[in-house]
Amino acid sequence: MAVYTEVSDEDLSAFAAQYDIGEILSCKGIAEGVENSNFQLVAEKGSYILTLYEKRVNPADLPFFLGLIEHLADRGVQCPRPIHALDGEALKSLSGRPAALVTFLSGMWPKRVQPFHTAELGRALAEMHVAGADFEISRENALSVSSWRPLLDACKGRGEEVLVGITAQLEAELDWLEANWPTDLPAGVIHADLFQDNVFFRGENLTGLIDFYFACNDQFAYDVAICLNAWCFEPDLSFNITKARRMLKQYAKVRDFSATELDALPLLARGAAMRFLLTRLYDWLNRPEGALVTPKDPLEFLARLRFHQGVKSPGEYGLD
Repeated sequence: MAVYTEVSDEDLSAFAAQYDIGEILSCKGIAEGVENSNFQLVAEKGSYILTLYEKRVNPADLPFFLGLIEHLADRGVQCPRPIHALDGEALKSLSGRPAALVTFLSGMWPKRVQPFHTAELGRALAEMHVAGADFEISRENALSVSSWRPLLDACKGRGEEVLVGITAQLEAELDWLEANWPTDLPAGVIHADLFQDNVFFRGENLTGLIDFYFACNDQFAYDVAICLNAWCFEPDLSFNITKARRMLKQYAKVRDFSATELDALPLLARGAAMRFLLTRLYDWLNRPEGALVTPKDPLEFLARLRFHQGVKSPGEYGLD
């Protein structure tokens, strides 16, 4: 279970008393997630998600994260809304950790992705990009191209423990990405981590985008490229062009792509695969003893990277 900080009944009651939510009826840890401790809290006045921000989250970033989801929710984006305490603040402290309470969104994340899922995702992603255009706080992407070589260096050549020859492959790819990475594409607030477990559905309808704790300012098409990697590969790691086409076409109905964004899409998809390959590789090689969360396989993203390396045009992602 991804709960790193246990909360006593006494501390929880004192925390809840700062809000107009009534008596706590239940509080259950949530297994999903790897960055923070999350609980589903049911009180007299509704259901909520309680998050305790762990050490990997910079407390200085929390006003950006909480302000962003409130901004997006005000503009109709289906995402959690922070609950303000009686003193008007959205950020509090619980069990020695910064903590916040947000609204509960109904739905389940899809275990088996269908084309209707990617179509809904494309629409919602574009709506989020448009809605965030006037958000006044900015946050640099700490996991963009300039951070990838330090991540690889931090693995100290131990990539060979995962796959013989992988370090040399990644160094060569990084050379190419650093030399060709675009910097002039349309940009704004992006989610940067919109994987399946961060998107809720009820039936064929998307009901929520969650976990904005990697959100930042970067190029919109890079966020699209992350979603191509996260949603459009099958369990055998083959690329599903139908899912990609549905996602991209629905995105373009809300926010159309520029010609330069389309041209850059294969490059950005390679970069997105590299970003998650490297963070997974680092976590795989640096597992704390006794950790309750199993690191994810980095080689899944090596297969994705190799696919994107062979893409010659955006048409291979299903665009006309």
